[in-house]
Amino acid sequence: MIIRERVPARVGLMGNPSDGFYGKTIAFLVHNFSCQVTLWESPTLEIVPSLPHDHRSFDSLEELSQIAEREGYYGGIRLIFATCKKFRDYCRDQGLQLGSRNFTVTYETNIPRQVGLAGSSAIVAGTFKALMRFYGLTEEQVPKPVQPNIVLSVETQELGLYAGLQDRVVQVYGGMVYMDFNEQHMGQHGHGRYESLDPDLLPPLFVAFMSDPSSLNRLHNAVRYRFESGDPAVRQAMRQWAQYAEEAKQALAAGEKGRLAELMNANFDLRRRIYGEAALGERNLEMIEIARRLGLCSKFTGSGGAVVGICEDDDLFGRLQAAYADRGYFCVRAQVQPPAESS
Repeated sequence: MIIRERVPARVGLMGNPSDGFYGKTIAFLVHNFSCQVTLWESPTLEIVPSLPHDHRSFDSLEELSQIAEREGYYGGIRLIFATCKKFRDYCRDQGLQLGSRNFTVTYETNIPRQVGLAGSSAIVAGTFKALMRFYGLTEEQVPKPVQPNIVLSVETQELGLYAGLQDRVVQVYGGMVYMDFNEQHMGQHGHGRYESLDPDLLPPLFVAFMSDPSSLNRLHNAVRYRFESGDPAVRQAMRQWAQYAEEAKQALAAGEKGRLAELMNANFDLRRRIYGEAALGERNLEMIEIARRLGLCSKFTGSGGAVVGICEDDDLFGRLQAAYADRGYFCVRAQVQPPAESS
């Protein structure tokens, strides 16, 4: 039997710039881009490279340098490798017997890299889901709220990367999810409060992103230090972002598109004040301003490199798309995942 797990790209709609601050956020999945992990039984365990992403040979040193800047130094192999190990460790610790079956696993992805659309975590989540199906594990054995924690631990514990739960929660739950990472609840239960929302509540959205994210700044470290040091401005900002997420949830339920647009703008404007324009970078700010000059709301989809906004008018979207293209950016209509579709 061949097992295929497809995980779409993630877009952060509202809330904290990162979910590691015990705040609240809303995220959803889009069909435009996705990762598919394929797994089947085989005599030995093998991880097959994805040729467009797992480079081992190059035409020149210049090509090597360009690929390193665009794709990073590692493709998806190490993510799958680490996911398999963490999966085995979890099952061992929980007393879950896996038997002696081996498998071959590979992946394909068209999620743009390093632009805040959760491409790396999609590979991990897809591999984890495929492994659960291959070994016949259910949510009774691996509870759904726990699954994002395991997926996250692949990158944080096995690979030593900084990451948070937001991407992994929506990748596990699918559709659109409201997340409350209340510190007390997290401490007592080991996970946040997660509520699935109907993606059909979303207005028509666009996503724009960089074609070359190699110069993109990474934005979390300084603010995390300030947060952990008790900086009152950062602490207040985290509370305000959480409030924006609550209000956005209410606006979605009430169909208040104008209010949602205001909140999306406010969400980014607060981020600009807390992080500073130098940290955000000129290209990130330009993507925001291109949409706003046309009277549209815009905010980051994640940690920078891509933006999301509301655009209901097709003619206006054509102008928006052309404006982004003129500056070397891509812009697409967000194809929101139907709530009944399994990822």
